[in-house]
Amino acid sequence: NAVAPGWIASSGMDTYEGAFKAVIPTLREHVPLKRIGSESEVAAAIVFLLSPGAAFVSGNTIRIDGAASQGSRAFPLFKGKPGQSRAYNGFHRAYLPDVLKDQED
Repeated sequence: NAVAPGWIASSGMDTYEGAFKAVIPTLREHVPLKRIGSESEVAAAIVFLLSPGAAFVSGNTIRIDGAASQGSRAFPLFKGKPGQSRAYNGFHRAYLPDVLKDQED
């Protein structure tokens, strides 16, 4: 099994420089759920795969990408609205990169 994260808010986002750092705040516009995922959402999927509840889950990739891998702007499958999907930040190490702090909902 595998976990395949999309755009996830993490401390790594603060390490980018130049043009890419300027693009980071716009990434949510390219995700159908209109937000960037949280580290806790990735961790929750991993915890599930390690749990007895996933004992019969085999050979799967869990995408944690807000449906970004399901469509594109040319062929939208879901038109999300900001605020429809709230990030799960249930673990104690939830982190919001500095580059996204002015983008909070």
